[in-house]
Amino acid sequence: MKFNTKTIHAGQMPDKATGAVVIPIYQTSTYKMDEINVHKGYDYSRSGNPTRNSLEECLASLENGRFALAFSSGLAAEHAVLSTLKPGDHIIAAEDMYGGTYRLFEEVFKPYGIQFSYVGGNTIDFEKAIKQATKIFWIESPTNPLLRIIDIAKVSAIAHKNNIKVVVDNTFASPYFQQPLLLGADLVIHSTTKYIGGHSDLIGGALIVNDEEWYTRLKFLQNAIGAVPGAFDCWLTLRGIKTLSVRMKKHEENALQIAYFLESHPKINKVYYPGLPSDPFHNLAKQQMTGFSGMISFKLDKGDQKAANSFFKKLKIISLAESLGGVESLICYPSAMTHASIPEAQRNAIGVTKDLIRLSVGIEDAEDLIEDLSNAINY
Repeated sequence: MKFNTKTIHAGQMPDKATGAVVIPIYQTSTYKMDEINVHKGYDYSRSGNPTRNSLEECLASLENGRFALAFSSGLAAEHAVLSTLKPGDHIIAAEDMYGGTYRLFEEVFKPYGIQFSYVGGNTIDFEKAIKQATKIFWIESPTNPLLRIIDIAKVSAIAHKNNIKVVVDNTFASPYFQQPLLLGADLVIHSTTKYIGGHSDLIGGALIVNDEEWYTRLKFLQNAIGAVPGAFDCWLTLRGIKTLSVRMKKHEENALQIAYFLESHPKINKVYYPGLPSDPFHNLAKQQMTGFSGMISFKLDKGDQKAANSFFKKLKIISLAESLGGVESLICYPSAMTHASIPEAQRNAIGVTKDLIRLSVGIEDAEDLIEDLSNAINY
């Protein structure tokens, strides 16, 4: 099946019991057994649920993977991956990353003896940081919040020569615009809260993997740790996936118009969007992605929180809020919101400074969004 067909049908065949064309919400915690441990494939919904299984099958198909696992959040999915490691193991991560991931690394798993190194996104940066104990290269592409593009194929080639696995957070691109497993990655992470769900009404996460041994271990951890989504959240996610293709096209169409507007505005110092020909990652993005998605970051000409607040208060359509990837446009201030858990000196070194704004472009009319931004920029 082609991608657009997968979003509608993968894992979502009509219900066998009733013929319903939409997967039912199996809102149950447990299942009747005929005898001890003799059942119809399900015994307890932490271990498995028909609605969740449909979602997992669909997600695997969208990423061209063999196996998928759904979790209660993106961070829960990351927790499961990190739980496959043991004390002394080493991860090399691209330094431009979501603040919640950094917090999970430094404040949860580092005290348990997992080692972390943070590098730039170039292939040589990863290669130089390899230790005997290195088990995983961890990357986002595009990165959060600076929209840097990492060459997944080249990084994967270096990793595999050294018996290292590659984990890619594909949340910003979505499987519509990028499929890291086809580029050589070993595992893909999503916060399904974002573009996959697409409507700002659920929290969820997912892992997609090809290696059966790794999948079996992750499946055990999914059940043993128990951070699974409920049936209704799985159903909402499947509902969102059905419109993923059409939404992503509109997100990108709007984002490109807004990026050009911001790039030409005298009060905007810098725009980060790989869809712009002037962006340093434009050619690499064209090479490994089929589009540029809907995330833009930019820097105001006044670099302080007071100026940012004045800008935010003038917005009428775009909402100041955490999260991204919904049908409505959302804007945030990374240094005090999504990336506040990263020490200030480290944020500044990366480029997540107090003049940086991150915009999740929704699917409203682009002219309305540009007008809203134009009025607010005159702070």
